[in-house]
Amino acid sequence: MTHIDAGSELDPVHPVPMPERATGLTGAEVAERVARGEVNDVPVRSSRSLTEIIRANVLTRFNAIIGVLWLIMLIVAPIQDSLFGFVIIANTGIGIIQEWRAKQTLDSLAVIGEARPTVRRDGAATEISTSEIVLGDLIEIGPGDKIVVDGTCAEADGLEIDESLLTGEADPVVKRSGDPVMSGSFVVAGGGAFQATKVGREAYAAQLAEEASRFTLVQSELRSGISTILKYVQWMMIPTAIGLIISQLVVKEHDFKDSVARTVGGIVPMVPEGLVLLTSVAFAIGVIRLGRKQCLVQELPAIEGLARVDTVCLDKTGTLTEGGMDIAELRALGGADEGHVRKVLGALGGSDPRPNASLQAIIDAYPDSGEWRCTQALPFSSARKYSGAAFSEGDGTHSAWLLGAPDVLLPDGDPALTDTEELNEQGLRVLLLTRVTKDLEDPGVEEGAEPAALVVLEQRLRPDAADTLHYFAEQDVKAKVISGDNAVSVGAVAGKLGLPGAENTVDARTLPKERAEMADALDEGTVFGRVTPQQKRDMVAALQSHGHTVAMTGDGVNDVLALKDADIGVSMGSGSEATRAVAQIVLLNNSFATLPSVVAEGRRVIGNITRVATLFLVKTVYSVILALLVVCCQVEYPFLPRHLTLLSTLTIGVPAFFLALAPNKERAKPHFVKRVMRYAIPGGAVAGLATFVIYMIARHFYTGSGALGAETSSATLTLFLISMWVLAIIARPYTWWRVCLVAAMALGFLLVLAVPWLQDFFALKLVGTTMPWTAVGVAVVAAAVLEFLWKWIGRRFPD
Repeated sequence: MTHIDAGSELDPVHPVPMPERATGLTGAEVAERVARGEVNDVPVRSSRSLTEIIRANVLTRFNAIIGVLWLIMLIVAPIQDSLFGFVIIANTGIGIIQEWRAKQTLDSLAVIGEARPTVRRDGAATEISTSEIVLGDLIEIGPGDKIVVDGTCAEADGLEIDESLLTGEADPVVKRSGDPVMSGSFVVAGGGAFQATKVGREAYAAQLAEEASRFTLVQSELRSGISTILKYVQWMMIPTAIGLIISQLVVKEHDFKDSVARTVGGIVPMVPEGLVLLTSVAFAIGVIRLGRKQCLVQELPAIEGLARVDTVCLDKTGTLTEGGMDIAELRALGGADEGHVRKVLGALGGSDPRPNASLQAIIDAYPDSGEWRCTQALPFSSARKYSGAAFSEGDGTHSAWLLGAPDVLLPDGDPALTDTEELNEQGLRVLLLTRVTKDLEDPGVEEGAEPAALVVLEQRLRPDAADTLHYFAEQDVKAKVISGDNAVSVGAVAGKLGLPGAENTVDARTLPKERAEMADALDEGTVFGRVTPQQKRDMVAALQSHGHTVAMTGDGVNDVLALKDADIGVSMGSGSEATRAVAQIVLLNNSFATLPSVVAEGRRVIGNITRVATLFLVKTVYSVILALLVVCCQVEYPFLPRHLTLLSTLTIGVPAFFLALAPNKERAKPHFVKRVMRYAIPGGAVAGLATFVIYMIARHFYTGSGALGAETSSATLTLFLISMWVLAIIARPYTWWRVCLVAAMALGFLLVLAVPWLQDFFALKLVGTTMPWTAVGVAVVAAAVLEFLWKWIGRRFPD
């Protein structure tokens, strides 16, 4: 190898004239444009407005049904039979308050995570909020920056922009002065500036930014499943309610008001009105809890989605390691002068206005002396794996250099690769400084390069990364480390953090192109190095093709495509604007350790809503069955609304609220509707049939003027006991507070039976001992049948 020093004679690299730096708008010009309204004043919405929240919680189909029935009951019956209406008002109010709190949390976090572009005004670069950009502003851009408004390129220094979010084309587009730049695209390499030509609602960014950061309550299996259930419930309700109305008002010639009250009493419990509310409340509280941990949930279903994830793809830099690096060693090659190498590294650092973490470490260790003038720059690209610059040195000599991955810049078999491999095995990152003779824009610029030095970088491990990886392993979530760095180096870092399978490293350049074969390789491997941005995207798709639910974490521009395609994209708050824009979850505190909290929150929401949905739907099923039996047998409906309000409150409403917010680490499972209905239908059928049996027995047992009240009381006792048993099954596995919850509900009912004025208020009075004990006996038999059915279904239809 040739000795390299300041006097080496190589083919000169002719200097490229640097463009004059534009000064941007003046303060007066900005003020003039603001006065004309030429401002990018589109509000960034992170959630629904208060009006939309109220409308969504109040104006529902089932609230309309309940509201009409409530008005009827206020007219024809005592206030006790109208309690269900007050409960609905309270529940809706709780839903509005919780979602409003979630909105405030999201809005405050959105301000923290908001992109702050740099504009040039009066010749000075200033960071401003996106909403302060005016027409004609000169906006500086660099790697990872999102183009926030439409414009025209004014300056370009190796500028490459990814427009895949707009066009679907993954290849970066080289931009030169005069070329258009579109909002929604982002910079992948180089830097420059563009002039804003469209701002506010005229720019495409207005639509994209709102969509990217919108707080949504749709497109989740949980919510779509509940909507499906409610659709079926509605179709069951209509004919059943019509039959019940005819039965009670026409066939039975009783007191009109009493008939109306019993008709309403049969219709109201068919509506699982609290289920949608409880789901919204559970999600909203989840957002608030995560917000306190500096976790911005840009799309609400992401909480649910991450709970279903079985594979997490991790980018090493910024996720397992902290952003900063330190120079561990500078190893000169081929007799190169170390002092000259240091000057080269300092000049390379000074040539890049937006250095990445590796170059920043070099800048910190080897400051630019300012003696050399940069004549041409080649910004770092994750696709190329190197950057470069050409200089006019202090003595008039011209030279060009590349800094990048040794295994990319060197041919196979080069002795320097052996040193690199040894260093990588220690978990160190290695860059190669090499001198080139070709023009930097030549596609084969690295050919014939002369190695000058190995720059050894030590990465800082995140102190919380090991615990987080251990958590995922415990939860049976596979972690795949996908990095653009050397595979052996990445494997060493993963090994230090205790990742199982970290020793099985794969160089992504050897991965098969076919999706099926790639998916097999990904299932077998754990650590993948030298992955290109397009490969990251292909790897996510390959894992998904094998039925995996994939989460992707990252903070760099090279992660954007994969983040966009993954089921759940997770970005660090310090990451590029582009990654934050496409991610569903942004960790504003940049802590990888926050992810378990998100997973746990999702599992709590899904597991608990699945659990309590069964309670609500058991009530719907037994209400429909009771109504059908009443119509068929031409008898009075056994309950008044006050009875079912009491039962619903004690066996569903109050316990469901506590159960929905309880900790739950059970992994989320698919097929929500199927899993809920397989228990709700048999549970509701047993409860409805057993209650009707005791009601018919009581009709033959009691006679006289107070017979109907006694019959209703016996039926209410039976239904309460069976519903309590359903609650006891749903509450398993038992903890002290769950036992106390079930016991408190039972004591509440006993209190109603024991206190005279409560007996009168709820029209509940057990007459004699024969029928009450018969009711208990029927309830015990029904409970035994429920236990048998629950276990049989669990074996016959496992999760």
